[in-house]
Amino acid sequence: MALLLSLFSSVTLAAAQVLQLGRAQPYDLLAYSNADPLRPELAERAVVIVHGVRRNAQDYYAGAQQLLANAGLGGSAVLLIAPNFLSADDSPATEAMPLWPKDQWMQGSESSAGRRGIATFSVLDDLLAYLADSRRFPRLKEVVLIGHSAGAQLMQRYAVLGKAVAGLPVRYVISSPSSYLYLDANRPTPTGFAALPGKQCPGYNQYRYGLEQPPAYLVSQGLDAKQLFRRYAARNVTYLVGARDTHAASRIMDHSCGAQAQGRNRVERQLGYLRYEGFLSRAWAVDIAHRQFVVPGVGHNATHLLTSPQVARWLFPGER
Repeated sequence: MALLLSLFSSVTLAAAQVLQLGRAQPYDLLAYSNADPLRPELAERAVVIVHGVRRNAQDYYAGAQQLLANAGLGGSAVLLIAPNFLSADDSPATEAMPLWPKDQWMQGSESSAGRRGIATFSVLDDLLAYLADSRRFPRLKEVVLIGHSAGAQLMQRYAVLGKAVAGLPVRYVISSPSSYLYLDANRPTPTGFAALPGKQCPGYNQYRYGLEQPPAYLVSQGLDAKQLFRRYAARNVTYLVGARDTHAASRIMDHSCGAQAQGRNRVERQLGYLRYEGFLSRAWAVDIAHRQFVVPGVGHNATHLLTSPQVARWLFPGER
């Protein structure tokens, strides 16, 4: 796998680059990055940020730049990558780029055009494998994966389902997703957790909301729900949501009954999922200590959330 030189004009000091990923099935991926193809070995930390439903990776790159600046991080010691998951409506730079259905890349689905059959989960696997190559990045000590909104839907599911990369510390930051992947049929109630009655919401526990009818990516791992939860509990996961992200009628929020069963808005859904983690921890005797922060004064706005000085202190404590 090789990192090619910039193909397009700079965007906020980022170059639109093509990453060549995949071993058994090679493909190209468009990404915005501050990588210097001549000196990638200087990076000590990599930050990978995944865009929202508009697939505007360059804007997320700019927001992540400000996040790092607020944390006192920058320069050649931090590699920043914003992958762009393109759809059939986009114009790929090469014929080897996978193209996903607009509303399905966020749940880990496989590409349906261009280079077909590439699951977005596999793209994240391949990015981690690329970064874990000690010949390319001998100084790399940590990877931080950040997803917001639709990107956080992908990231939350990847935190649960993603395959481990040996020897590479990874942190998962899940910011304001519209829904979550539950590991059994229980959902939040005012007094605890319970399965939904009968025909109230048929299919609410099917993937992407539950583990029924799972994707091939999970089937290939042969793990059951308890095994998934044990692995997920051991991962370094941080949840974020804006305190004002409470608009139940939001146009860009998932309003399916499977999502509505998780809560009325993004704040409620996130806090409910953290309670659910505790519920499973007690039921399955698995310790879990994921962090969760509510960002004051912020609604469903990636720029406002990512550029909050408080978020920089939470995600990168002690850097200044």
